Amino acid sequence: MQTKTLAGKYLRIKQRKLSYSFSKAKRMRVCYLFLAPYAILFFTFFILPMCTSIYYSFTSYNILEKPRFVGLKNYINLILQDEVFLTAVKNTFVIAVITGPVGYLLSFMFAWFINELPKWVRAVAVVVFYAPSVAANAFSIFSVIFRGDAYGYLNSILLDLGLIDAPILWLLNPQYIMTVLIIVILWMSMGTGFLSFVAGFQGIDKSMYEAGYVDGIRNRWQELYHITLPSMKPVLLFGAIMSITTAFNVSDVPRALAGYPSTDYAARTVVTHLFDYGFSRFEMGYASAIAVFLFMVMILCKKAITNGLSKVGT
Repeated sequence: MQTKTLAGKYLRIKQRKLSYSFSKAKRMRVCYLFLAPYAILFFTFFILPMCTSIYYSFTSYNILEKPRFVGLKNYINLILQDEVFLTAVKNTFVIAVITGPVGYLLSFMFAWFINELPKWVRAVAVVVFYAPSVAANAFSIFSVIFRGDAYGYLNSILLDLGLIDAPILWLLNPQYIMTVLIIVILWMSMGTGFLSFVAGFQGIDKSMYEAGYVDGIRNRWQELYHITLPSMKPVLLFGAIMSITTAFNVSDVPRALAGYPSTDYAARTVVTHLFDYGFSRFEMGYASAIAVFLFMVMILCKKAITNGLSKVGT
């Protein structure tokens, strides 16, 4: 009897909560109406494709035929049989580990230095540092710089200085490909994260620095650690997320400079591997498994960085 009484009481509480939720939603219907355009677009172009990709990753699907459920076969083949994928994972992590943190720190340091410049000089410097990430002809510029004959700018300079006897095939020799790609990706990494840092510095209340010096801060490094970084936590998190996304989604630079496929797959990345199976071979089930793998890795890295940034200034 007591159990039935408790169960009935619990059911009534749940009904009241549900009724309250519906009434609250009814009162806020105008707000939901304004949110509807974004919610529809977000669901259509983010949530729905992600769920679809997860579903297709457990199927054999070539676009022309109906998907055929194969369970974990795609993931097993991906990890245990696809040697090119393992090479792509290694190359992607090398690029991410070097260009991600280094590009993130360079963006922050350059934004910090630029913040101290006069307003008009700061505007020019922002354009100069941000331009590489949006330059449409950046790939053609680097293809000329690292051209594999004597007419390439780098080879021409090295030959004139007598440092080499013959032109180096920078973009065809596996010994040099990754080094060249990392340099190019770092140079082009001044993107949205850099602009967010510049905006973040401008948004800090100047009175906080005055109060900090009254409380005992004596140099710029103490000012940076105790005031600037804690005040920029949301911007730092946004920059970190953009850095992760850029580092793990490298594909255009290797395909444009090193070719597709590159020599001995020396410039193969996970996204390039996905592009190969998805848009060259039309094996969408296998490509979806690659996409899900990359998505999970990015989520784990984002979680780790978020936990690290939450401790900044504490």
